[in-house]
Amino acid sequence: MHFNLKRLDHLAFWISLSGIVVFIADFGYTQSDLSQSIINSYYFVVLGIGLTSITLRYVERKNQKKTKVLIFDILSVLITLTVLYLHLIHGSSHKLHPILFNDNLIKSAVILTFIREFSELRLIYKRTVLNPAQLFIISFLVIILLGTVLLMLPRATYDGISFIDAFFTSTSAVCVTGLIVVDTGSYFTEFGQIIIICLIQIGGLGILTFASYFSYFFKGGSTYENQLALGDMSNSKKLSEVFSTLKYVLIITFGIEMLSASLIYFSLDPSTFESQYSQIFFAVFHSISAFCNAGFSTLSNSVYDVGFKFNYFLQIVLISTFFLGALGFPIVVNILNYLKYRLSQVFTFSSRLKNYKPWVLNLNSRINLITTISLTAIGFVLFFMLEYNNTMAEHSFFGKIVTALFGAATPRTAGFNSVDMAALSFPTLVMTLLLMWIGASPSSTGGGIKTSTFAIATLNILSIARGKTKIEVFRREISDISVRRSYAIISLSLVVIGFGIMVISMFDGDKTLMQIAFECFSAYSTVGLSLGITGDLTSVSKIVLVIIMFVGRVSMLSIMIAIMDKVKHKSYRYPTEEITIN
Repeated sequence: MHFNLKRLDHLAFWISLSGIVVFIADFGYTQSDLSQSIINSYYFVVLGIGLTSITLRYVERKNQKKTKVLIFDILSVLITLTVLYLHLIHGSSHKLHPILFNDNLIKSAVILTFIREFSELRLIYKRTVLNPAQLFIISFLVIILLGTVLLMLPRATYDGISFIDAFFTSTSAVCVTGLIVVDTGSYFTEFGQIIIICLIQIGGLGILTFASYFSYFFKGGSTYENQLALGDMSNSKKLSEVFSTLKYVLIITFGIEMLSASLIYFSLDPSTFESQYSQIFFAVFHSISAFCNAGFSTLSNSVYDVGFKFNYFLQIVLISTFFLGALGFPIVVNILNYLKYRLSQVFTFSSRLKNYKPWVLNLNSRINLITTISLTAIGFVLFFMLEYNNTMAEHSFFGKIVTALFGAATPRTAGFNSVDMAALSFPTLVMTLLLMWIGASPSSTGGGIKTSTFAIATLNILSIARGKTKIEVFRREISDISVRRSYAIISLSLVVIGFGIMVISMFDGDKTLMQIAFECFSAYSTVGLSLGITGDLTSVSKIVLVIIMFVGRVSMLSIMIAIMDKVKHKSYRYPTEEITIN
């Protein structure tokens, strides 16, 4: 019976997967009454098999499930039974064709069934087949290609879309860039916009994060090689912390996005939306896009759109959201732990009960926080001074402060704009280029060479200028591998960006050097800001930007690690010689 149950698990998975395919076809294509009836019937087959699989799993295996898994299964079964009752048993409900046609409860139950069956699979990762870098890159490629296919479905757009434009949009969404060749709000239907926001969410966190944690949630364990691979991708120092790190990532992400969506919703004027649903959809879309530093907006001119550019509370919420997304999950967790520690020190009155802990805020967090705050502060002052009587002339003094802060923070890979980018002064554009190139903090949803890389390079310059042989900061020494990695990342980024500028200038010679450079820096750093030339580029230039966006998201260093063979460690060392420099 155990063998048969195992076969049933696999059958239930493939049936649930086919249910997702039918679900996509249901939304993607216009259905006739007959085809819709067949699709709805198939949904019931998927739910029936899923219900049978869950039931037999508990009856035959008799294994003790964790409380949280038991709760999930009970809720899944209740939802499934409710759907089956309403549409198959209840006499009046199943005859109401409009309800049957539009009932999203069925689709929700199908999705829950797929999640449950997928999580029961035993996914075994083998390093001999793919190393972690290759697995990471391939996962992004698969999601980009799947997103391209979904965006080309007839009901995803109003007038259809070419493969190049769908491929560009999918890459921009998965790589959380925000560069667009067609207007997101007017070109894509609501179904298309839902596809885009799902691609942004998956791209911001990584499909492996979702898949691995769901599998761990239901099965309660994982193979050693799986944990090693996830540890490499999540930067966990201990294998025991891998899944707790993934849990924190998901909790922090959805927690901040829900809070942000609520604040955005209440910051909006209801009269500017057709319905309350449209207002909720707008809030959720921009919350996810902001936290993932994607920069996608359903507004034609982003936050600069009429009716939104003077909504300063909305802009402050967006700034806070993409600032937290750009900090990186390890830093956010470390800050929360530090605040918890400080509060415990304040509210513990007995000196004997106080437990002093040095370095609660670790070196990584300190360096990245100082760099982030310093860059934002410098950018704010420069933007305020340079654009005071230019793009910010129409704002009040308080509005100028908010707009300047927005202009300083958004190049850190957020991609939203609250001013006319094409009207910015040349010095402001140069400053924006530098901020885009530096980007966000490591292990975040943002791109760029990262704040830690820039900080280490700057500290190294100061160290050499002072005649020191090592980099010391906060009574700690920076390791040689960190310095070498930083300069490798800087060099490779300039090579990729330079190559992109050269190729695009060959095929789009009518564009200025600043316009092309701005586009390439924005693509590599997954920012999404543009001077308005993206949609007018030739197909070759769009493909070049796609490559730059992908390389910027996964990093050129990761690609080289993925394709190059590892050299075995050798115990000998050659004589050291100095090379003439400068």
